[in-house]
Amino acid sequence: MRIISALIALVLLQAEPLDAFQSTSQRSSIAPFRCSSPVVPSMAKLPSYPHNKLSLKMSVEGDFDPEALEKARSEAQSGSIKARIKALYKFTRPHTIRGTILASIAGTIRALVDTPGALSNANWGVMLPRAFVGMLALLLGNAFIVGINQIYDEDIDKMNKPFLPVASGEMSKRFAWVAVLASGAIGPIIVKKFFPALLFRLYSFGLFLGLVYSVPPIRTKQNPLLAGLTIATVRGFLLNFGVYYAVKDAIGAAFSWSPKVSFIARFMTMFASVIAITKDLPDVEGDKAYNIETFATRVGVGRIAKGATVCLMANYLHALATGLLSKQGAYKMVPMIGGHAALATLLLARFRQLEPDSIKSVKLYYKHIWDLFYMEYALYTLI
Repeated sequence: MRIISALIALVLLQAEPLDAFQSTSQRSSIAPFRCSSPVVPSMAKLPSYPHNKLSLKMSVEGDFDPEALEKARSEAQSGSIKARIKALYKFTRPHTIRGTILASIAGTIRALVDTPGALSNANWGVMLPRAFVGMLALLLGNAFIVGINQIYDEDIDKMNKPFLPVASGEMSKRFAWVAVLASGAIGPIIVKKFFPALLFRLYSFGLFLGLVYSVPPIRTKQNPLLAGLTIATVRGFLLNFGVYYAVKDAIGAAFSWSPKVSFIARFMTMFASVIAITKDLPDVEGDKAYNIETFATRVGVGRIAKGATVCLMANYLHALATGLLSKQGAYKMVPMIGGHAALATLLLARFRQLEPDSIKSVKLYYKHIWDLFYMEYALYTLI
């Protein structure tokens, strides 16, 4: 348990820097990338970073420095294995991977703790390899969904997120398709071979939702309501239920809806819905240019941020009410009440710092929402 808790802490400490959530900073000075051209668009007004300060984190998701982007693209196109691996890492959208890993670790801990004797009698020689292949399947599913989105959003990303590898030219569209198709094929094969039929059906359904989110003619991301429902279903319900069910199956225990599992499924579905809406806040200009209708383009950044904060506060109040009104012993009161009260307070503090007219402030606000998302999984293991 201490080792697993340490892993969660490590993931939290490595949470994405602000650069990971960059998208439209000073977009007026950004011309779309042309992958066939070695010329980087003029970004004279954007901040530049000295070469000696460039690091993996700096160059992964969100480095607007034209020299750094051109260097990364040139190295990848010259055949550098290291540069191509870095581009593939960026292609998987690391901040979404962290959410998947945390959900997997937290769900595993919760299932083991909820099952009497599971930890003391566990056959780790069998369970750890199975946990590894399960995690691999989830990461492949994640890569499929975010990858196909980058392929179909290439032109939009050249305006909104020019640091992404397909938009910047670090990764060719051909290689992106290979990565996406491989992920979409290998993931289901793993789930089919190692896990129950129910999980295979749910996993396949999640991939389908990720597919229609980005691919015409359905392309649910063009409808704010359908986009929110898609992300909430995949990251809120399917992921959390699926991990818990898989662990219960692995230890030979019957699945049942414990209060904690029911709570996290409700809480994270709501949270994922908010993420589905707030993810568009920094992308308003690009979405308008390509006729992508989002709540942010309809209502405005300030109102959406305020509405998102209200929804998250209602979610935290729901957590407090759940802890207070449940039968005695259903939850540990200190983390359930105290922990959620602390996170709610942190949310309010972050919202008060928001300046809706400052793109930097908006991106920071969005980053803080992901931080709260990560922290909820750590809290889940304690309640």
